[in-house]
Amino acid sequence: MTAMAPARGEPDLSFLLDHTSHVLRTQMAAALAEIGLTARMHCVLVHALEEERTQIQLAELGDMDKTTMVVTIDALEKAGLAERRPSSTDRRARIIAVTEKGAEVARRSQAIVDGVHSAALNALSEDEAEVLVRALNHLAVGHLAAPVEAPQVIRRARQQAK
Repeated sequence: MTAMAPARGEPDLSFLLDHTSHVLRTQMAAALAEIGLTARMHCVLVHALEEERTQIQLAELGDMDKTTMVVTIDALEKAGLAERRPSSTDRRARIIAVTEKGAEVARRSQAIVDGVHSAALNALSEDEAEVLVRALNHLAVGHLAAPVEAPQVIRRARQQAK
């Protein structure tokens, strides 16, 4: 006796979002690697340039855990792109300051990031791109704004080497 799979009542939104997000991240990683950056390094540089921010604040903005953040800041310091400094408003706090070289790299990396995003949106018609961005923004601040508690940590499945 063969079991019949249940008929889908809705499109597989989880697969569509996960797959396209994964592919976009791989394209971003490859493009940023050409200038020696990771997406996390880019994220830290850009957010640290916006205003004085602590390592903890930057980790929250970039959705990074403490260990990942420390490794990222260490790499930025080693490359001469950023440094840890005392905060100008709280002498107990340390902020991540972007160096002049780091600011130039951030400008280049932002152009790369914009290009990757533009290429993805240009694969759609202008109307489709506008609807997609509007719909994703609507979900990101509405129904899908925050994760819910799950009995186990949800992680992306490991991809097979091709």
